[in-house]
Amino acid sequence: MRRPHTYAPHTLDAAKVLGLDVARARRERRWSASDLAERAGISEVTLRKVERGDPTVALGIAFEVATLLGIQLFNVEGAALTGLVERGRERLTLLPTSVREPTGELLDDF
Repeated sequence: MRRPHTYAPHTLDAAKVLGLDVARARRERRWSASDLAERAGISEVTLRKVERGDPTVALGIAFEVATLLGIQLFNVEGAALTGLVERGRERLTLLPTSVREPTGELLDDF
């Protein structure tokens, strides 16, 4: 049995915003839920969860549905996401590859 997971309010709000955008874009295109679900390769139940902003839907599914509807992700056009990926990788290379627990006493009396 899966343990229930508690999500931060910001996480829940982000999922709901994406879900509302998906529902709006689908209706603007006059696509039925079954049409979009078929295009995305998911069930209508899963699409309803995306549109409700259910945070348990797989990230890839939510992004795929948004992409099919032409919804911008991260406030950039689709092709610009590649640039964001590269910048993210560059920033990541500047950081240590692993993080260890501090040893000894932490001195935080600034």
